[in-house]
This record gives sequence, C-alpha cells and structure tokens, in this order.
Amino acid sequence: MAEIVNLRTVRKRKAREDDAARAEQNRILFGRTKAEKTQSRAETELATRRLDSHKRED
Repeated sequence: MAEIVNLRTVRKRKAREDDAARAEQNRILFGRTKAEKTQSRAETELATRRLDSHKRED
C-alpha cells in the first residue's frame, strides 16, 4: 500500500532545501572578507603589470 504524504510539508521541505542551496552558493560567491578581496585584487594587478611589462613594441 502507498504511503500517505502531506503535500504541504513536502513543498515546505523542498523550499527549505532550495533556500539552503542558494545560501551556500551566496556564501561561496560573496563570503570573502575585505582582506581577501584586497589580496586578490593586488595579485591580479601584479599579474597584469608583469604581463604588460613583457609585451614587445612593434
């Protein structure tokens, strides 16, 4: 015999799981500290300057 399922609770459980997944994704994307952002920006600028300094003029 089939198990009786309350659709309202299933819908709420799915919404909670979706919210948790979205929160995890946002923590990955936006969860960096100011120091980490500054460090990353400095590394990117340094790499860009090094690359530009090795370009040859035609």
